[in-house]
Parts: sequence; structure tokens; C-alpha cells
Amino acid sequence: MEAERILIVEDDAAFADYLRRGLTYEGYEARVVASAEAGLTALHTLEPRAVILDIMLPGMDGLAACRALRQSGYAGPVLMLTARDGVGDRVAGLDSGADDYLPKPFEFDELLARLRALRRRCPGPDGNSVLIAGDITLDEERFIVCRGECPLSLTRVEFALLAALMGPPRGVRTRDELLAAVWGYDYMGDDKVLDVTISRLRAKLGQPDPIRTLHSVGYLLCDAP
Repeated sequence: MEAERILIVEDDAAFADYLRRGLTYEGYEARVVASAEAGLTALHTLEPRAVILDIMLPGMDGLAACRALRQSGYAGPVLMLTARDGVGDRVAGLDSGADDYLPKPFEFDELLARLRALRRRCPGPDGNSVLIAGDITLDEERFIVCRGECPLSLTRVEFALLAALMGPPRGVRTRDELLAAVWGYDYMGDDKVLDVTISRLRAKLGQPDPIRTLHSVGYLLCDAP
């Protein structure tokens, strides 16, 4: 079986080699580039399963790089690494299109756990599920979401979150249920990632807003908001 490819965009050569060797040992095919520009080039030739992207890069930084790779059409998981761990930094990373945010320093086992959670966000292989809620249609096999006749461009994590809200049984989803469904039961990060992703998803779904917030409980996707 072909190893899953991981693209590492990291300008610290020693740290990048540490990540590459660790991921290779775990059975991944890890490729390293030292700049955002090289990463955007490698993205199209490598077609990685996931991208590990450092925020502090020479030239184009990781935030701009993440926006650029999303604009180029890459919908796979992006794990952003940074030495900055303020709430504003995390929000900026997620708003740029990253799916998760891991502050340095970290244990390698935590990075592996984050990658496993990111891999679980991809559409299921059974390929027989089309979900419908009001005027929203989600095709899990083909990774397509439409609102009415308008196709929407979602990241993997936004797609997984919408699928969790739409999937049976329909009803209220608690915060814990959504975090487990999208980020995995072993997710160890800040639960504000859910609020940021809900906000991004709402912006892409447009008006009228189909997602109802139930304070201190969770979220409900409405058929007719």
C-alpha cells in the first residue's frame, strides 16, 4: 500500500528533519520544503494527504501561504505550527484556512494525534451518502456541497463539521459531540476551534443563516431558518 504523503513547509532545517524522520518512521512519505513559495509549487506535484505549515517563514509567511494554497484549490488538511500561542494568533491561523493549530514546543506524539484527527475528517470511503437539509445538499463521496444551485468551496474540516450537523439523527449537536466527530476523541487542543470553524462555515453558507446557536448546549442545523 502506498504511503500517505505529508508536505512539511518549515525553514528550520534541523526541526524539519526531525519531523521528516519521525513521520517516515510512522509510515508516512514526508517531503520537506523551506519556503511558502516552494510549498505552493510542491503542492501540485506531490498532491499531499496533509500539509504541516510553519507560520514563521522567510518571504511569504504561513498565514499568506495558507490562504494561497486554499485559493489554489487545495482542500486537504493543514496543520499550522507556531511559536506564538495567543488567542489572536490561533484565530488568525484558523481564519487563514488552517484546520488545526499546534504551538511549539510540542511532543511528537501530539503531532501524530493531530494528524490522525485530521485524517478522520476526510469524507468516508463508502461513497453512498448524500445528505440534504433544506436547500443544502452534501455529497460525501464526491466532496461536493451546494446551497440551492450554488456550489460551495469548503475546507475538509468545514465539510466534516457540516456533515456532522446534517448527519442522522438530525437534531441538536452538543459541543463535545461536534469536537469528537470532527477533531476526534483524542483531540487535545482549544475548543475555540469549533467556534471559529462555525463562523467560517456560516460565512460560506450565506444568508439566511441555517445554523442556530443554543448557548451552553451546542448547535442545530435548521431546514428552514
